[in-house]
Amino acid sequence: MAEEEFSAVNLAPSYAFIVMTVNLNPGIQAGRLAEIMMLTPSTVTRLVEKLETRNLVKKHVEGRTTMIYPTPGSVEINEAIKAAWYKLYTRYSGLLGEENARQLTGNIYQSAKKMEKQ
Repeated sequence: MAEEEFSAVNLAPSYAFIVMTVNLNPGIQAGRLAEIMMLTPSTVTRLVEKLETRNLVKKHVEGRTTMIYPTPGSVEINEAIKAAWYKLYTRYSGLLGEENARQLTGNIYQSAKKMEKQ
């Protein structure tokens, strides 16, 4: 379902999440982005490089620190990305029911927070 909804912005959900995160946190360090995504730094580097080739993010390296910034293109599609998230939520709410969808979303969020502390 997620891949179908995000096809409207021509991004996989993981790429869309990175774009949204960078848009909200201009200059975010790559390591912090890896923590948020719960991915290895090398995986995030690869994802960011692909987004960079599409002009959706830009990297700035200072010494050993890589910071990631939004581009006009990423800002331009931000609302479409939010709409895709909403459509996805609406779809699985329709299947599970609103209360179950809220619980699922809350449980995933709480689980992610617990895993982040590990």
